[in-house]
Amino acid sequence: MTEQTEELGKLASFYRLIQEVTARLVGAQAAEIDVAIDDCLAKLGEHFCVSQVGLGQWSKAGKILPSLRAWGDRPATDYLTAVGPGPEAFAYFCGRGYLIWNCLEDLEDLPQFREHARQVGAMAGAFSLHRNFGSHTQQLAMAKENPEAWPEDTIECLSAVGGVLFNALYRREAEVRAAQAYDEIRTLKDHLKAENITLREEIETSLIDDELIGQSHAFQTILRQAKQVASTDSTVLILGETGTGKGLIARRIHQQSGRKDQPMVTVNCAALPEALIESELFGHEKGAFTGAIARKIGRFELADGGTIFLDEIGDLPLELQAKLLRVLQEHEFERLGSSNTKTVDTRVIAATNRDLDMLITEAAFRRDLYYRLSVFPIRIPPLRERRDDIPVLVWYFIANLQTRLGKTIDTVPTRVMNALISHDWPGNVRELQNILERAMILSAGRVLELENVLPASRAGRAASAQTPERRAAGLEEFERAHIISVLEECDWRVRGKDGAAELLRLKRSTLQSRMKKLGIQRPAV
Repeated sequence: MTEQTEELGKLASFYRLIQEVTARLVGAQAAEIDVAIDDCLAKLGEHFCVSQVGLGQWSKAGKILPSLRAWGDRPATDYLTAVGPGPEAFAYFCGRGYLIWNCLEDLEDLPQFREHARQVGAMAGAFSLHRNFGSHTQQLAMAKENPEAWPEDTIECLSAVGGVLFNALYRREAEVRAAQAYDEIRTLKDHLKAENITLREEIETSLIDDELIGQSHAFQTILRQAKQVASTDSTVLILGETGTGKGLIARRIHQQSGRKDQPMVTVNCAALPEALIESELFGHEKGAFTGAIARKIGRFELADGGTIFLDEIGDLPLELQAKLLRVLQEHEFERLGSSNTKTVDTRVIAATNRDLDMLITEAAFRRDLYYRLSVFPIRIPPLRERRDDIPVLVWYFIANLQTRLGKTIDTVPTRVMNALISHDWPGNVRELQNILERAMILSAGRVLELENVLPASRAGRAASAQTPERRAAGLEEFERAHIISVLEECDWRVRGKDGAAELLRLKRSTLQSRMKKLGIQRPAV
């Protein structure tokens, strides 16, 4: 009766242990599960009076793999350095679903496993298979340092508690993977959102097509230079007047480079407010400044692995030039509001229509940054220096505009083409495109006309009819017509990027003074 009472007491104690283990693990958060499992293994060891308890793993080749969790007196490395159980023990274990021995003599049919048990001091042991993956197994294992008979229900007990422990471990792994997946999705969402914004900006600021059109020797030289530098990761500095196609050359370099499958991100350094340009380039954390209600990925981070095109680099504020220099030299930066350093692999292409040498002299541009940017300078000649390209550009733009305007132009008279070729084009290719669009709208038939479209044409006709004493008045009329033409091209915007003052290379105040003197006013809408 005493033995029966003792057995009932042990059984009741085990069920209390199961209840305690289950309650502890069911309510545990992912970060708490490892500690909870370790506590449960310790209680299990105390209940069975063993020296080692662990959630172990065997390979199909019969080798001990690192334990998932373990408790006991012997270091886990002892099991890894000892001779392995062997493939015979693996097959035996998988076939029966358990392995139990009261002394080493019980393992005479598994000599390699017997030697393993001897080396790790497992004079008695019990293994309960939880899961067989084919390539390896996972099991709850216990070992004693002294030979001792196990109770008859040992394997059933191990199977029950092992299911609870392993399921908790799987849940923890699933929650960790879910958290990692959530972080990856959030990062991808941030990148996609930033890429969407960048793509819209690219579409809005690009020309009708990104083809580079020109047959002149000067233009073909530019294309050869772009192809030569594209295959490298060298920094490129593109120099040229407004409207010459600096952005198209940058895009061509990217498309011919090994980074063509990665994003090309464009930043117009002149269009961004000075207070926000650092955030645009390097990003910011939530709360980094007033209005920073969410984390933002910067353009450098977005262009990681690809190319970043810094347009109008000459307008970059001086205090940001030092940070840009660091990115060029060390490929490192920090987001605003963060102390974590981020590393990027981004190729830099910069462009400007300003005289950087003069800016350096005026202490408005860093000399060391200029040297880093101008590893491979490319100068794009203005349209007036490659007039041979004007006819092919004229027909290219006509072909692209016909569908959008719903008009067909099949003839460009020689006098019209000569007028286009002889014009100085201060706005370069962009001005040529705008003039052609206006001319096509005003042309009544299928022949392109420039009447009241090209300032030089009107001025030229006026000049031929002038008497010597009226030449001065004629010059004023030419100036008035030219300023009006540029203002119309800019939608009567005087200041700012690509404004009339910039295209005419005048100060804003000077242009406004000339407009007042010549009686130029914006037409009423």
